[in-house]
Amino acid sequence: MDVSGNGHPAPTSAVEQVLYEVKKTIVGQDALLERLMVALLSRGHILVEGVPGLAKTLAVKALAAAIGGQFHRVQFTPDLVPADIVGTRVYHQASGEFQVSLGPVFTNLLLADEINRAPAKVQSALLETMQEQQVTIGRETHHIPRPFLVMATQNPIESEGTYPLPEAQVDRFMMKVLVGYPSPTEEFVIVERAIAPAPVTQAIVDPERLIRMQAQVEQVYVDPSLIEYSVRLANATRNPAEVGLGDLARYVSFGASPRASINLVLAGRALAFLRGRDYVIAPDLAELAHDVLRHRLVLSYEALSDEVTADMLLTQVLAAVPAPVPTGTR
Repeated sequence: MDVSGNGHPAPTSAVEQVLYEVKKTIVGQDALLERLMVALLSRGHILVEGVPGLAKTLAVKALAAAIGGQFHRVQFTPDLVPADIVGTRVYHQASGEFQVSLGPVFTNLLLADEINRAPAKVQSALLETMQEQQVTIGRETHHIPRPFLVMATQNPIESEGTYPLPEAQVDRFMMKVLVGYPSPTEEFVIVERAIAPAPVTQAIVDPERLIRMQAQVEQVYVDPSLIEYSVRLANATRNPAEVGLGDLARYVSFGASPRASINLVLAGRALAFLRGRDYVIAPDLAELAHDVLRHRLVLSYEALSDEVTADMLLTQVLAAVPAPVPTGTR
């Protein structure tokens, strides 16, 4: 195991140990766990879509324990109000003064379960906190603890009693990850672990160590050609005819915003760091493209009628936009 000068595990080794520790509890969600680490290291947030019972809550809880951070879960319901998320001022009769009661958003990892079940006012309160990393209650501004990650979930099989996230708000999430069912072999292991005593997740790093790792991720080198590649991918969703995909234009009402290009590069740096490199390569961006772009496409009614999904369109865009050829590493 590599060890840095201060006696801590080297960054990549520390990340691998965190994932190994979480996988003692979680089975078969490797892609989700990796994307959670990418979001943590690049200071982003994740929207997860999957049916109930796929260990989404357990994954975030185990990750919080492995990084020695706080974990809060909020079940979003139609009667929720913003104060239930961010906190409020409470009057204490004995002292005759108002005191601030901070909400569950003041944590390191927050699970916003079924975010689309709460009205827009509550969704906006959370998304503003994600963007600004602070909350103003009365005349006082309170900063959210660092590191801070929001994982919001949506149930794809129910629409009754839901308030879909507006496109402008969905755009605030760095990635949207689709979680599927486990394989029969994985499900066997899941059941086996469920009937055995639950393992205790050990803290591998602490929040301060993770913050230093985030700073190291910011030093990962991104070649200008890769920035250009991310911009071309995002632009191809807005103007598919420019990459020879004019027939796709009827399926896309609005393409990805510039925030998509930014987040693709930021996530690419974190993925390169996870893979033990101090430079980004084109496959890093291509691997993350679906997760970063899929929720940023606004599809037309024609796409809905033809059963065309965002992932289908992105697969064609990735094939049409040539990746830069590496000329050597730094």
